[in-house]
Amino acid sequence: MSLAADARPGWISRLRAGLRRTSGGIVNGVNDLFATRRLDADSLSELEDLLILADIGVETAGRLTASLARGRFDKAVAPADVLGALADEIAAILEPVARPLAFKPGLAPQIVLVCGVNGSGKTTTIAKLAKHFRDQGLTVTLAAGDTFRAAAIEQLQIWGERAGCPVIAAEPGSDAAALAYRAIQQARAESRDVLFIDTAGRLHNKSALMAELQKMVRVIRKLDADAPHDCLLVLDATVGQNAHAQFETFGNMVAITGLVMTKLDGTAKGGVVVALADRFAVPVHAVGIGEELDDLRPFEARAFAQSLMGIEE
Repeated sequence: MSLAADARPGWISRLRAGLRRTSGGIVNGVNDLFATRRLDADSLSELEDLLILADIGVETAGRLTASLARGRFDKAVAPADVLGALADEIAAILEPVARPLAFKPGLAPQIVLVCGVNGSGKTTTIAKLAKHFRDQGLTVTLAAGDTFRAAAIEQLQIWGERAGCPVIAAEPGSDAAALAYRAIQQARAESRDVLFIDTAGRLHNKSALMAELQKMVRVIRKLDADAPHDCLLVLDATVGQNAHAQFETFGNMVAITGLVMTKLDGTAKGGVVVALADRFAVPVHAVGIGEELDDLRPFEARAFAQSLMGIEE
């Protein structure tokens, strides 16, 4: 059982609209480049620059343009054909990592640790994922593991209420690992299906954050040697290439098993999803294009690739 993809026309339209700031620059650039020019070395170099500006990344942009040139070099190409070919290549990069977050039966609970910097949309992402699982008839509990900030605890409690999920919390300043331990015990006693554990994200003090996250994982494993069963990293798409550094920072602390990309509707850097997929090959579970509970949906490679290239089908 998994968080199944939703390809309803309404969602695809919203995804396309959300990515418009990114796709607009690419589409306009491609139209200007190839309206009257051949696919030669100069136009390929300019196309590569366009893709880099969309945060697709230098290496990935180079691969995409090289692939585009095969069989087309020094020939006249229609802008629509260029966009279509790029969409196909991007979809091929994304398809291996487009994996919805799956429910793993029999764990009671499935323990999902959620990481990310403050402001990335981590707390709202937890609530949105929880609602998706609740909509499947599963029982879900949330744990306010960012005990450092009172606001983080209060925010998760508010979102938990909206999602219809109980929230286990402690006083601000409490030990986060102890809170996680108690949350697992309570979720087990109540036979809950899924437990989402929020974590701190204050990167200004990496050593303290690393110690806290690693302690939390050690304590969780005292109750379940295979836990956490999922470790998600929530990334704000508006940070562009800085998402790579965030992935590496958190990856040095805990074993990241999947990504959730948020705020795609507020950025011209949506191509970073492609760059991350190409570089790290970690599953991308879901993408977010708004603040409401239904604004996070499973990642679908072809829909994303076509939206990124401004293609409507």
